[in-house]
Amino acid sequence: MRYWLVMPAAGLSSRFGADGPKQYAPLEGCTVIEWALAPFLADPRCAQIVVALARDDTGWMRVAARLDAPGTSSVTTVGGGAQRSHSVRLALAALQGRAGPDEWVLVHDAARPCLDAQDLERLLGRLGAHPVGGLLAIPVADTLKRAQGGEGPGSGVAQTVDRSGLWRALTPQMFRYGRLCAALDQAHAAGRFPSDEAQALEWMGEHPALIEGAATNLKITTVEDLALAAAVLAARRSQGRGGSS
Repeated sequence: MRYWLVMPAAGLSSRFGADGPKQYAPLEGCTVIEWALAPFLADPRCAQIVVALARDDTGWMRVAARLDAPGTSSVTTVGGGAQRSHSVRLALAALQGRAGPDEWVLVHDAARPCLDAQDLERLLGRLGAHPVGGLLAIPVADTLKRAQGGEGPGSGVAQTVDRSGLWRALTPQMFRYGRLCAALDQAHAAGRFPSDEAQALEWMGEHPALIEGAATNLKITTVEDLALAAAVLAARRSQGRGGSS
């Protein structure tokens, strides 16, 4: 099968707590975004990669120079938008005329450097014949509490939330090109900004499939997350399961 990859990387990283966007933070000899791109650069089924960057991005050129290797997927960039969904839509527009309406597009976070190759294979294998598409996710395991009167430190517990049937969304998320474009266009026309691609499809009445992934597919949100990601990547290297971007 053939698929296309879109990677939104235009966020401000406001919660990261360090200088510069988190996708350019150093991680095990590379940057976070290089690790996030690595599984797709090495996959001959990936026809092209489009990365949506902030208008004032200053880090990509250094990364691009290291990605230009023979035998890897083509990587192009576009300017991103104010919201994640805007960045995804702008990247999708760059594929117009090349990606067919029924071809698959994967959307993966630039801040997820630990995607396991087995999870990618499971996603592609399970959804290859699916009419809508779906996403990697993991069942919620922790007890969930709803805060009383806001989310600040010291908030009291308003209630314990039933976790049965709840899943934590991961990426990649995988949908048909034409349907994903239509879902995002419809959401934006209504002034709605989905937090992920699956939500845009849900608003159209679709039911994306949940494909169980690994908890190690973590998202870098704070500086502390870099240590966890480094441990995951180092463990894979020691097990002979890749470990190099």
